[in-house]
Amino acid sequence: MNVRKILSLIIALSWFSSPLLAASPSPRQPNFIVIFCDNLGYGDIGCFGSTKHRTPHIDNMAVEGIRLTDFYVASGVCTPSRASLMTGCYPRRVNMHISDTGGSVLQPVSPKGLHPDEITIAEVLKQKDYSTALIGKWHLGDQPELLPTRQGFDYYYGIPYSDDMTQRSGKPWPALPLMKNEQVIEAPANRDTLTKRYTEESIRFIKSCGDKPFFLLLSHAMPGSTQQPYASAAFQGKSANGKYGDSVEEIDWSTGQILSAIKELGLDENTLIMWTSDNGAPRRNPEQGSSGPLRGWGYSTFEGGMRVPCIVRWPGRIKPGSSSSEILSTMDLLPTFANLAGAKAPQDRVLDGKDIWPVLSNQANARSPHQAFYYYHRDQLQAVRSGKWKLYLALAGKEVQGRQRAGQKLELYDLQSDIGETNDIAADHLAVVKRLQAFANQAREDLGDAGREGKNQRPAKFTEQVSARTLPEK
Repeated sequence: MNVRKILSLIIALSWFSSPLLAASPSPRQPNFIVIFCDNLGYGDIGCFGSTKHRTPHIDNMAVEGIRLTDFYVASGVCTPSRASLMTGCYPRRVNMHISDTGGSVLQPVSPKGLHPDEITIAEVLKQKDYSTALIGKWHLGDQPELLPTRQGFDYYYGIPYSDDMTQRSGKPWPALPLMKNEQVIEAPANRDTLTKRYTEESIRFIKSCGDKPFFLLLSHAMPGSTQQPYASAAFQGKSANGKYGDSVEEIDWSTGQILSAIKELGLDENTLIMWTSDNGAPRRNPEQGSSGPLRGWGYSTFEGGMRVPCIVRWPGRIKPGSSSSEILSTMDLLPTFANLAGAKAPQDRVLDGKDIWPVLSNQANARSPHQAFYYYHRDQLQAVRSGKWKLYLALAGKEVQGRQRAGQKLELYDLQSDIGETNDIAADHLAVVKRLQAFANQAREDLGDAGREGKNQRPAKFTEQVSARTLPEK
C-alpha cells in the first residue's frame, strides 16, 4: 500500500470518528472558494490520471475531499461556460451561448455581455453580507456596465477576456488589459506572472475579510487558449510537458498557497473549496493537454469537451477520499452555495442548477438531481445524457458545429461501461433512444435549438456605445 492510500485511510477513519457529521449544518456561514482553470483537460492532473504533470497539492485535495468523476460544464467553450457558473443556468437560458458576431465567445470591445438583471452567485451571497471577489478571467462583457463589479463582486483583479484575443485574425484589438475593479492598470498584461499575481491577490483578499464570510472565484488564465501557455520564471522549463505542463504545475503551486493560507488563518474547517476547469483542453499540434480516457477535446460536445475534473474539499463536512459518479454541473453551485449560506436562490426565474449538497456530503442514497443533461454548442442541441446513457442527436445540415465529424445519425453510448464512447449501441436500445429523444424535445421547447427560440430564454445585455479597455491617459 503506497503512502497516498495510507494517508487516505487515516483521514477517512478520523472523519468517521469526528463529532462533525457531514450532513450537519455549519456553526457559522461557510466561506466558498472556487478555483476555475482555463482550458484544462480531464486528464491533466494526477488524481485524474496525468503522468506528465506533478500536482501534489491538487491531488491531496482529493485525498482530503471528494472527487467528482462525472462533473460537467454547460458548454465546451469559455464565455457560455462562465455564464452558466455565474447564473446557475444553461447558456441558452441567459442568451450567452453565442457572441454578437455569431461566434462561440465574446471578443474584445463587444457590445454584448451578461445582463445586469441576471442574479449571480456573488449577488445571492451578498444577501448574507458576504465579501466577494473575482480574481482572474471574466469574459462575460468588457464594457463598464458589464464588468464583475456590476454583478455582485466587491473586488475584481484580472483580465476581461481570454489571454489569446489580441493574437487572432489581425484585427485592431487593444492590448490585453489587466484590470483592478474598473480601471486598467497594465496593458499589455504580463501573462508570465498572472498566476503568481492572482494567487497573491487571492490571499490578500482572504486576509482582508477578517471574520466576515467570503466568496472567492479564482479564475485562472492558464493553461489558457494560446499555443504556448505562460508561467512565471520559477516554473519555466521545469515540467515534463513543455510550457503547458509548466503552467499546470504553477496552478498546483497556487492551490497549495491558497490551502496554506486558509489553514494558517484558522479557516480550514469553515471553508468549502472547489477545484475545476471551464472546459476541456483544446486539441493542439503537438498535443499538450489531455482528455484522459474521454473522447474528443475542448470546444466540442464530446465528453472531452464538457466533462471536467472536479474536487471539493471541506474538512469535517465532506468525507475524505470519497468519489461520486453522479451527474453534477457548475450550474449547481449557485443553489448549493445559497443553501449552505442560508441565502435564497432566485425564485422569480427558471434556474437549471440544483442543490447538490446531499451528494457532496455523502448522504445516504443521494443521487444526481438531474433527469437529463444537455450538450449545446452555440445555438445547437447536439446530445443528451440521462443516467449512464448519452445520445448524440441526428443533426441536419452540412456543418455540424463542435462535433469534429458528420453527425448525421443517432448514436447511443453507455458511459458507465464505455467512457471513451467507442461502441454505438443505439440499435440495441430503442426504448432508451426514444426516452432521451423525449428529453431533447423538452429542451428544444424550453431552451430552444438551432433556428428555434425557447419559451424560457432571457435576454443578454447590449450596450449602446463601446470603448476599448486601455490604460488611462496620463
